[in-house]
Amino acid sequence: MKRTVQDALGRSVTYSYPPKRIISLCPGITDTLFALDLKKEIVGRTRYCIYPTNGVKGVPTVAGTKDLKLQAIVQAAPDLIILEKEENTKEMMEELEQHFAVYVAEVQTVDEAYEMIEDLGDVTDRKIEAQSLVTDIQAGFNSLVGLTSGSAMYVIWKKPYMGVGRTTYIDSLLNKLGFSNAISDLPGRYPELTPHTIQQANPDLVLLASEPYPFKEKHIAEFEVLLPNASIQLIDGEKFWYGPRMLEATSYFKKWFS
Repeated sequence: MKRTVQDALGRSVTYSYPPKRIISLCPGITDTLFALDLKKEIVGRTRYCIYPTNGVKGVPTVAGTKDLKLQAIVQAAPDLIILEKEENTKEMMEELEQHFAVYVAEVQTVDEAYEMIEDLGDVTDRKIEAQSLVTDIQAGFNSLVGLTSGSAMYVIWKKPYMGVGRTTYIDSLLNKLGFSNAISDLPGRYPELTPHTIQQANPDLVLLASEPYPFKEKHIAEFEVLLPNASIQLIDGEKFWYGPRMLEATSYFKKWFS
């Protein structure tokens, strides 16, 4: 049957319900769909959708997060394509919605990550599975509140340096852990960081993420020169993903920040 829902952008999306052929163009969403027992329904993903490791191996790659293989998507004949506002571009959405039912999710906070999972459960006829996943994640994340303190700067890129600013899932997660985001006052959600702005931010802790830029041990010294009084640490960026990775994140954060 046909069903119409509103996505996170307030768009009306009419699609075949429950969808039997789903394409996901966001890693966290692909991971979530597998966790909702939709492995048989997933017929396309991006090359960055790497979880769950065994599950995605049999799913064709039909896009990146910023580019499309339109012919491959047409061949997959999806009932529904799921995008995420930050991960994917407006141009991708506009091109795809000319041919397919396109649902856009949006995750900027921990609470919105819970809502995304529940919304996907509703859209795909997996409400019970979605609620169970959210309950498990919340149980762990509620134990993280106020785990630590001080100011932190989360760095995601080099040449130029870029960090995680306000209105992002990672910013929300840092706050939940008890950190204040040292660069939340800078303009933009992922501000460029110069040596001057890094020193001005003066964080207690610098977190160098393993992705999207693969920071290594050799990069620590560059920040030690700029911030001699700060603690500089490498961090597993995948633990800062929303979706089922949040289950693994609980024990990781307790070990790392306690």
